[in-house]
Amino acid sequence: MLSRIRCATLLAAAVLCSAAALAADPYPARPIKAIVPFAPGSATDQIGRAFAAEMAKVLGQTIVVDNKPGVNGMLGASEVAKATPDGYTILIGTNSTNAALKSLMKQLPYNQDTAFAPLGYMGSVPLIVAVNNEVPAKNLRELMAMAKAKPGFVTFASASTSQLVSTEMLASMAGVQLTNVPYKSGPAAMTDLIGGQVMMFTADFAVMLPQVKGGKIRGLAVTSTKRSPAIPELPTVNEALGLKDYELIAYFAMFAPAGTPPEVIAKLNHAINAAAGSRELQEKFAPIGFAVEPGTPEALAQRTRVETAKWAKAIKDAKIEPQ
Repeated sequence: MLSRIRCATLLAAAVLCSAAALAADPYPARPIKAIVPFAPGSATDQIGRAFAAEMAKVLGQTIVVDNKPGVNGMLGASEVAKATPDGYTILIGTNSTNAALKSLMKQLPYNQDTAFAPLGYMGSVPLIVAVNNEVPAKNLRELMAMAKAKPGFVTFASASTSQLVSTEMLASMAGVQLTNVPYKSGPAAMTDLIGGQVMMFTADFAVMLPQVKGGKIRGLAVTSTKRSPAIPELPTVNEALGLKDYELIAYFAMFAPAGTPPEVIAKLNHAINAAAGSRELQEKFAPIGFAVEPGTPEALAQRTRVETAKWAKAIKDAKIEPQ
């Protein structure tokens, strides 16, 4: 009997000690890992690192960015989906990982709709359609005329969902056939565009704008419905081709594994919104057309549902077969 009492006393003491330790050791108690599912130098990487640095100031812990590129972001997203839901592994997600992948892949190693807990929306950027300087077409209409005259002759690079879908959607709406050349990263695709190994590339401003302004490639149009203040001389795709309904932008948001505690989600959401409000961050990315848009986890959940349906339609309309 004494032995049982002693054991019960020790167990109660252990529970109390654990509770006290948790109370004295609130989240976050150690560095957080933020997985970027695309290569270093990509827009996702640049924006994710900037947000991580600002969030660390609010959270009082370092956020270590870990690049896990591959399969349109699926490899990095899969790692987060399978991580312990304790707030110490988060995803710098995009339209690729959290809206389009389920329509691009025959099978994912996780359920895209249920594997993640929304944390907060970060912002969006339009894309630029550009060509190698040696391509004779001086504008988008001339490029599409060239593609129509020689089906499959015009080659285009892609290293992400937005890059692939934006170009295939453009080809479908223009009634032309282009040839896709897949790459593992946007910077690698840009290197080959400059070198002339591919003729065309549609990518975010972070990758495109410095090269366009530096004269290394020729920008033809932007994929948003309005011209960008960052490069107002470029028409929209709709303006360039006389279309009405073309629009495709890349966006960024943070997610945690499903099952992450609500109080942890609330702290991370607060840090994301604080980062979005940073004047330094806004000024840094304004030149690449990045528009911040802070909000609640619930707002991101609703946006994700809408975007998933939007991208599914775009992929279907562009006749892209799941891989």
